[in-house]
Amino acid sequence: MRTVVVASVAAAVAGIALISSARDGQTAEPDPNATVPGAVITPVVDQNATTVAADTQAVPDLAIPEPAAELTADCTIDPKTISIQTDTLQVQCLQQALQREGFYNGELTGEFDYPTSAAVESLQVERGLFVDGVAGRESGLELGIWPEEVLEVVRTPAPAPGAEDSMGFPLSSVASSGDDAPPLPENSGSGRRVVYERISQRVWAVSADGETIRSWLVSGSQYNNEVPGTHQVYSRSEQSTAWNGKAILPLMVRWYRTEIGALGFHAIPIRVSDGGVYQTEDELGARLSGGCQRQANADARFLWAFAEVGTTVVVL
Repeated sequence: MRTVVVASVAAAVAGIALISSARDGQTAEPDPNATVPGAVITPVVDQNATTVAADTQAVPDLAIPEPAAELTADCTIDPKTISIQTDTLQVQCLQQALQREGFYNGELTGEFDYPTSAAVESLQVERGLFVDGVAGRESGLELGIWPEEVLEVVRTPAPAPGAEDSMGFPLSSVASSGDDAPPLPENSGSGRRVVYERISQRVWAVSADGETIRSWLVSGSQYNNEVPGTHQVYSRSEQSTAWNGKAILPLMVRWYRTEIGALGFHAIPIRVSDGGVYQTEDELGARLSGGCQRQANADARFLWAFAEVGTTVVVL
């Protein structure tokens, strides 16, 4: 099987799990020894909460296109989930990869039908992925058809010492402000909001009049469990503790609630055992978490001030 290297990260951090613990009410994020089977996420510490049938008749005079001829042996898919709504060529790329790996023996129809979904499920079961029959990032990586994410990460020049954003908060080494910030993605909403683009691992804080107050890199989830859409901040904690008590998650800002936990922004996790950190600022921009979005401390302090309960969060 062809291996895809998504990003080269100095002193790469091992897979870190977000494990919920509704029993003790603690928030969880990193556990370097844990295994994450998919959408396993942080529990809530709720402070300040708001809370087709085939036609067997031959049809003359109709030319049937064969877009599969456009595929190459090393095709890649767009960075999104492949399901029934996905266009034909993207599904054909998936079917070709599943066929190559021995999970699919059908034709390259370009239709995300039951045999295709079943083949994806078989892949997910065999490789220990979250099983849902839908091809997302983790399945794409296993099949070698996921695009090189590192190419989408824009690193702005480090700001001058003492540089601040328009709200007066010091900039981190991976932050920028105003015209120095990368442009906002299309279809990222309107009004005062936080915008998180997963493919670029970048966040923007936007004022009510559309000004980019600040933009910075984060380390988001290694797994396909960050939920796109428009959300709201509903709960915050100045300090959260991992489920196993081994890590501290400072300045947690939660934006997505599930029956078993939450996703949120927080500062880089700290090891309880020795006060060390789970990653460096230089590693921001790489996906290293189990679900939450890790930030440089300076960016976490800014977001804590900016994103009060009720703030809109747009995830792309």
